[in-house]
Amino acid sequence: MPLLHLSFYSAFTLSCLGLAFHRTHLISALLCLESMMLSLYLALSTWPVENQAASFTLMPVLMLTFSACEASTGLAMLVASTRTHGSDHLHNLNLLQC
Repeated sequence: MPLLHLSFYSAFTLSCLGLAFHRTHLISALLCLESMMLSLYLALSTWPVENQAASFTLMPVLMLTFSACEASTGLAMLVASTRTHGSDHLHNLNLLQC
């Protein structure tokens, strides 16, 4: 396994572990999701270059647009939950009370 692939896999795995274990604040969960998207974007950007496949060159741009939509939705949820609940702690958010 090349060093470049190992770095992508380790970055994605560490961000998944961060999302699984550090669930106290909503902003930390959003940062872990963004790091997952960044590692996927970098992996998708280098994959067509390594395989010399021109048909997959649009995939990183598509992934980047979905990542931007996810980031804006996450920040909107962060602002809305901070305004209604007073903090961004995830244990304050209960879906059964909505």
